[in-house]
Amino acid sequence: MEELWEFLASGGPVMVPIGLSSVVALAAFTWRVVALRRSQVVPRALLVELEELIKQDRFADAITLCRKSEAIAAARLVEAAVLTRGRKRSVIKERLEEIGRRESAELERGAEVVGVVASISPLMGLLGTVWGMIQTFEVIQSEGVGVIGSLAGGISQALITTMAGLSVAIPAVVAHRWLLSRVDDLTLDLEDASLRVLDLLSDESTSA
Repeated sequence: MEELWEFLASGGPVMVPIGLSSVVALAAFTWRVVALRRSQVVPRALLVELEELIKQDRFADAITLCRKSEAIAAARLVEAAVLTRGRKRSVIKERLEEIGRRESAELERGAEVVGVVASISPLMGLLGTVWGMIQTFEVIQSEGVGVIGSLAGGISQALITTMAGLSVAIPAVVAHRWLLSRVDDLTLDLEDASLRVLDLLSDESTSA
């Protein structure tokens, strides 16, 4: 462990922001993985119960259940639909689309942090590379090219920061893509749930 710490420390001051960015990316990714669980966004059991309440015209109970589950995106969508029942299908659909866009944006929250880290980590690694090469050329200017040991320090620092930047960026890119894919999947689930509720409420409006 001590050898690893010394190895990373030899990368110079640029290793500090690279290390901090990796911690930020990991924290953001973990937070979003927990938040994007299907049971937290579109729980099947809750949707089935809400659909049954709507079929039985128990709209007040449906709204109460939605408000008890207000932390769940699907519940907010169903509540908005039930509150606009009795209106034209196009009006209910427009309201659902408005809420859906808001919920989709909420699902994406935090993913941009991972994306930013994926973008800037290689740049910080490149900055460290340039810093190390500048030190190398300063040694050459002052001591000449014959002092190999002195040159090795700057070159080593340049390569370590490059490696560190890429080591943070590659997992961050994968994590960012995964989060966006997860958001897309959950958004489709929300759309399916919205359409089912819309059909139920449209049937109610027609029968009324």
